[in-house]
Amino acid sequence: MKYSLLLPIGPTRPEQVVPFANLVQWTAADRLWLGQGMVLESQHLVSWLAGLGIRVPIGFGVSLMPFRSPYHAAVEARSVAITTGRPAVAGFGPGAVSLQRGLLGRPYPSQIGAAKEYVRIVRDLVAGRTAEAEGEHFTVSAALIPALAPPVAVGLGVLRERMAVAAGEAADAAVTWMAGARYLADTLLPAMRGADRELAAPLRVSAIVPFALAGPGRDPVALASAACGSHIQLPHYRDTLRRAGVEVRGAADEDARALVDAGVFLYGSAEEIHGALGEFAAAGVDEVVLNATGVALTHGPKAAADDLLRMLRGVTPDAESGDGGLR
Repeated sequence: MKYSLLLPIGPTRPEQVVPFANLVQWTAADRLWLGQGMVLESQHLVSWLAGLGIRVPIGFGVSLMPFRSPYHAAVEARSVAITTGRPAVAGFGPGAVSLQRGLLGRPYPSQIGAAKEYVRIVRDLVAGRTAEAEGEHFTVSAALIPALAPPVAVGLGVLRERMAVAAGEAADAAVTWMAGARYLADTLLPAMRGADRELAAPLRVSAIVPFALAGPGRDPVALASAACGSHIQLPHYRDTLRRAGVEVRGAADEDARALVDAGVFLYGSAEEIHGALGEFAAAGVDEVVLNATGVALTHGPKAAADDLLRMLRGVTPDAESGDGGLR
């Protein structure tokens, strides 16, 4: 199982990203993942880093579909691969229904249908094929201008079983968030593996896992609330947690405590967290993406970088396969 890291801040200046990109260069971390940028667009940040000479493998987990057409998404994803010179993972998700209504005027008629149409179009385009689609949500007849580029894997953000099936059918990769190891093993991964797959290559699964190392002055409930609190106010996240057996009732501290108790948010020593992450490997996850957002928001970006470094010191790359593994 590979280990990567998620940019744990919402940067307002591009230089704030440099320490975390450098961690990918200096450690066994396989990839730098970025979420949807709300001040600085994530794809632009990566190009800025490449201009500095910091060219590391990138994953986007996930970019929100209402912000860009499938064609624009394909152009951006391939641009990242070209500017970094490294293979990229471009993950997408439909976002909240309220976001869709605010940006598009109405929600997608089908969340699953829109997601599958979107990734199929982007996948065709970045592979150099002409995308011919006349669907319920997107109509495209176009191709990208031919250019040499490293490969782009096109992924879907997965929270619940139906989207897991969609990823298993149509995506190169699945990106999960706030999914504990048991929920992955019992529900999401069986749905992905049991899907009627359209692609020859197997689905790759990346799990974004929020964590914090234990230490003086650290409160796991406050850290979990900082990392996940805004998400668990949204109906689709609350439904996801309930399906995973995590009871959330709308009380911030109680809900955050439930995430810690259920192992959705990992807290403890580096050894304890590595042990918990072993359950993700046992479930069949290909890559764990370490998410120190809670630490960054409560104790600052330097503390988050320190936690990530301490976690990655226990990981070495496999010389033959390039996989990150505990040693």
